[in-house]
Amino acid sequence: MPVFVTSDELRAFAAKKTATEQASIRKTASERPLEGSTFLSHSTKDEDLVVGATIVLENHGAKVYIDKVDPEMPPYTTDKTASLLKTRIRQTKRFILLASKNSKESRWVPWELGVADGYKTTSKIALFPSSDVANDKTWASWEYLGLYPRIAWGEMEGQSGSVWMVWNHTANTAQTLKDWLAGA
Repeated sequence: MPVFVTSDELRAFAAKKTATEQASIRKTASERPLEGSTFLSHSTKDEDLVVGATIVLENHGAKVYIDKVDPEMPPYTTDKTASLLKTRIRQTKRFILLASKNSKESRWVPWELGVADGYKTTSKIALFPSSDVANDKTWASWEYLGLYPRIAWGEMEGQSGSVWMVWNHTANTAQTLKDWLAGA
């Protein structure tokens, strides 16, 4: 059965990088061209998880975009912020929501997911669950999150050993994260 990554595991992935390397990952992810990239939606309270999630995704072929330090974003939240986020989400190839207890409390994360759902098919949207304890699903209390596949780790038919996958929990099917990211 697929398992979801814990917050500590994402922090550990990031901890393997120096502070300078982590800053470079964040900067690159906010300044890259949007075409073909993957929008990583996250709560600002989950900043400590973003680098680890970015590392996992980029190790499987993603070009992650994060809006946190995008130089075109206004310093304060305004209607311009909302308009620019809509444009950024529309321009990216994939949308991944870093789902946590903090994302449930965010005003922006559910809105970004709704925007992505309006522009993309559900096959181009995935949740990347992260909790304090493996397989804790408190992040999934919004019923509509059941519409989307989840990024998980585990054994997958046709693969040797455990792999990162995008798991459709309702159909109990999966494809490797690399294949999902490369898909049209």
